[in-house]
Amino acid sequence: MTIHRILQQYWRHDSFRPLQEEIINTVLAGDDVLALLPTGGGKSICFQVAAMAMEGICIVVSPLISLMKDQVENLQSRGIEAVSIVSGMGKREIDIALDNCIYGPVKFLYLSPERLLSDLVRERIAYMKVNLFAIDEAHCISQWGYDFRPPYLHIADLRAIHPKVPLMALTATATIDVRNDIVEKLEFKPGYKLFQQSFERRNLGYVVQHTEDKHRKLLSIAKAVKGSGIVYVRSRKETVEICRFYDDNGIIAANYHAGMTMEERARHQADWKSGKVQVMVATSAFGMGIDKPDVRFVIHKDIPESLEAYYQEAGRAGRDGQKAYAVLLYHPADRAKQERKIVTNFPSVDEIKLVYHQLANLYQLAYGAGAGLSFDFDVTSFCNRFKLDIFKTLNALKFLEQDEYLSFNESVYLPSRLRFEVVNEELYKFQIANPGWDLFIKTLLRSYGGAFDSYVRIKEFDIARRTNMSVQQVIQGLQQLQNFNVVTYLQQTDQPQVTYLKPRLNANELYINNRYIQQRKTVYQNKIEAVLAYATHQKCRSQMLLAYFDEYNARKCGKCDVCLDERRLRDAENIVDSISDDITQLLSIEPLALNQLVSSIRKGTDNQKIEAIRALLDSGRIKANGELYYL
Repeated sequence: MTIHRILQQYWRHDSFRPLQEEIINTVLAGDDVLALLPTGGGKSICFQVAAMAMEGICIVVSPLISLMKDQVENLQSRGIEAVSIVSGMGKREIDIALDNCIYGPVKFLYLSPERLLSDLVRERIAYMKVNLFAIDEAHCISQWGYDFRPPYLHIADLRAIHPKVPLMALTATATIDVRNDIVEKLEFKPGYKLFQQSFERRNLGYVVQHTEDKHRKLLSIAKAVKGSGIVYVRSRKETVEICRFYDDNGIIAANYHAGMTMEERARHQADWKSGKVQVMVATSAFGMGIDKPDVRFVIHKDIPESLEAYYQEAGRAGRDGQKAYAVLLYHPADRAKQERKIVTNFPSVDEIKLVYHQLANLYQLAYGAGAGLSFDFDVTSFCNRFKLDIFKTLNALKFLEQDEYLSFNESVYLPSRLRFEVVNEELYKFQIANPGWDLFIKTLLRSYGGAFDSYVRIKEFDIARRTNMSVQQVIQGLQQLQNFNVVTYLQQTDQPQVTYLKPRLNANELYINNRYIQQRKTVYQNKIEAVLAYATHQKCRSQMLLAYFDEYNARKCGKCDVCLDERRLRDAENIVDSISDDITQLLSIEPLALNQLVSSIRKGTDNQKIEAIRALLDSGRIKANGELYYL
């Protein structure tokens, strides 16, 4: 099929967005592509349509497990075979999924970047007929970027396995340094193409409000701007507090953070998307993959850690092209808060080693053990048990990830999965010998096809409804069948996870790259300074953002708070000039008393009229004798 037919048949779109068709045709011609498209610009369509137009499988690397889950489910809903391999999956489950990619009909394989470190995964990729490598959030490969992910540095290994396969790297935010880093680290072939849309959002009004009462501003914006909005805050606790504050003041709000259960997050997100809830109060965990075009405002209660993060989060407003607002609330104390964060964001080498040691104690890992194993991780419980600072611990995990000792995912959702471990004939014999299990097993067989060949996703609630059992009885039944070695049952998890990439080492053998830590500290400080400059300088906000992304000489937006203030000032000057002309014209006819003069002028406020009269007196253009004004 042609790419237009694919777009229409699977996505029900009649035409491509700007640059999409050119990007697709470039990889179809065998060239590498770096695509910089704004948030909501349709990046996923580029590699998905291109891969559908070619024989073979597309391998997609993405750091966002929730986004991978959404895209896999979205493709499956369109009748396209897609699977994902992420942290938390067992070796056998991964093995079966990879087999299906080699021998089965799978069209898209989504991988988290740390999975590229696995010899098993790389060996099996060599046997796949790969048609395209798609690297989402490609800025994560650059240490100059705001969200550097060390496992991305291993993506180039895929090129050695399939050197002729084109590569498409996609991101919404990248400076020139980051773009150059992406090209170098991904080993782009000569003749690669760069496609870039302007970062300008013409329908978005950027506003910085300096205020001592941020809560009052949060309320006034939500009341003044009709439609749904997002409020970004720094902590999970604040999502609850501000949500309650809104509710107390007549605004329907919900909260969202990575520590909530999957059911809670899904319910709150659905209520917000449907319009039942006006404001979503969230941490940065909310937003990726959220397709709600009619968001009218995005407020940042506190300054973000980078302009890249701010641009992406603010860019979730106004995707329908209608007028929307991105508001940053600022107080001078915010600078001191950011400076204090540098201490917690960059723990010492000894603090990092202590976290590594206590982590191994938590999981009772012997020296030399643990490679490839994943564990659920409750950071609050861990820090309370070992008397550690939560923020330093989370950042210590990031540096342990950089040196490839382990990987850490703050929220991993894996649905319940099931696979039959016996062949049809053995299962039939089991049902005959155990008639009490017959109906339960038949329900599983009718509900989930393919469970003899691979792990299938199941929903205990659906099984309970079909068997007139409670959900807990279904779970217990599946666990018993697993004890009988009839099935393998992997229950749903929605926990942060730690995966050991190497066997546990003694603390003395642990090498932590302190030079790298200091480099990251410098990058972080520079990014904070850029955000503070954005918040405090009186220059067109859009121009400042565009200049940060190397779009210089951009026009003034005319919609941000700075542009509007300049317009009001110009309008005020113009009205005073116009009033002055009216005054001289009136007095050229006859002298007038002050009250007569003011009431005769038809434009401007009384204050503007008095201001104009004073200016004319000071310049000597009019005179006054105590009672009358005259020329």
